[in-house]
Amino acid sequence: MHWIDPESLPLVNGVLERFVLNPHGEVDGFVMRAGDKDILVHTPPHMAAELTHHIKAGDTVGARGVKPRGAQLLAAVAVSAEDGRQIIDHGPDEEREHPKHDHHRMDVEGKVRLSLFGPKGELRGALLTDGTVVRIGPKEAEEIAELLAPKATLAVRGDGIDTRFGRVIHAREAGPDLKSLKPLKHGPKKGPEHGPKNGPKHGPKHGPKHGPKHKHGPKHDHAHA
Repeated sequence: MHWIDPESLPLVNGVLERFVLNPHGEVDGFVMRAGDKDILVHTPPHMAAELTHHIKAGDTVGARGVKPRGAQLLAAVAVSAEDGRQIIDHGPDEEREHPKHDHHRMDVEGKVRLSLFGPKGELRGALLTDGTVVRIGPKEAEEIAELLAPKATLAVRGDGIDTRFGRVIHAREAGPDLKSLKPLKHGPKKGPEHGPKNGPKHGPKHGPKHGPKHKHGPKHDHAHA
């Protein structure tokens, strides 16, 4: 989003409470407190080094960004540090690599404090009240949205990372408690309404030359993946 002029966007101020991590253990946002509200701010991972160098928990910070529809999130284009420094999204470094972390199996159960979203407003996990970040793919998250809502009880098992900014779990199983975990999976729903999608792929293609054309048939399966 580096093509947006940050000065054209409103400034939202708050006290930085904690950073938020992505499944690779990288900082990709933070939670700040503004009055009596928690504000989830998303920042791209390529800004992590500069952000964590210039801002820390307890600092008063500002964020200029856009709010996606239907999500309690501010996708930041620029962040203002307490000393006035502007940390701006200038786009990713093509040679950037994910940080090296030790991964291990991790289980957790707790109350959801905030739902976590991607920069376009897609549901991507939850922040628990104990500070654990739970990350789930957007399609899997849609299937268990009620478990990722604030105040819900969520239990997950997956690939965990501990960092100096907290811990994150890339969930492979989820449920309302650790005794009720189910594997997370997603894919096209099967049923009559999805008939052409699940039918033979080469049917209409070999029909009469001058018959009806099936422009929106199986050829576009990938659009629903």
